[in-house]
Amino acid sequence: MSPDAGWASPEARRVRGEVFATFAREGRPPSVAELEVMAELDRDRVLAALAELDDAHALVLTSAGDGIRMAHPFSAWPMGFVVRGGDRLWWGGCAWDSFGIVAALGERLSILTICPHCGRELSYGAGPQDPPDADRVVVRVPRPAAEWWDDVVATCTAIRSFCSTAHLECWLADTGEPPGARVELERLWQLALPWYGDRLDPDWRPRSLEQRQEMLERAGLRGPFWQLGG
Repeated sequence: MSPDAGWASPEARRVRGEVFATFAREGRPPSVAELEVMAELDRDRVLAALAELDDAHALVLTSAGDGIRMAHPFSAWPMGFVVRGGDRLWWGGCAWDSFGIVAALGERLSILTICPHCGRELSYGAGPQDPPDADRVVVRVPRPAAEWWDDVVATCTAIRSFCSTAHLECWLADTGEPPGARVELERLWQLALPWYGDRLDPDWRPRSLEQRQEMLERAGLRGPFWQLGG
């Protein structure tokens, strides 16, 4: 996909801006009816714009195709992570997306999740200039980068934070799940900042494959597991 102004129709870009603004402001996606008013489009054109954005991986629709499931880094319903700023709450799609909300909003926020192995609550904070304040927490990324969009909701659901490497190892032994890759929390935060930092920009446009690959490499994520698909 070419990262230029022609990556999507003007209607789709307008709808996308309203979707992300609503997520940031209210912690939820707008309905199709709301988008009709916000974007000044009729229902058919809103649905066509949403389908266009889904095809471009600019957001993820529900299985019915008439609602928004995710607009990375935001999720429309619980996926294991709560991101909090004062009395405002968002659902983080995964450990990475939770830092993405920090990056997109440009604020220090707190993140709450549960270790999949022991069930212990994990709470840590992070900001655009403040690394996460959790020493031993490690994140499992379940599948290679080239496969992330094969089922992006399943991919995000499985990117979880564990109390420690030992708890991750015990969980893998108990479940028989493939090891995937383990990533330090701070490294994932470093990746999220540039990856998601411009998501609220009304003129946002998708980055090229080469640009995204460079972001992974700058965060120290190199090798076959981290090679993106075409």
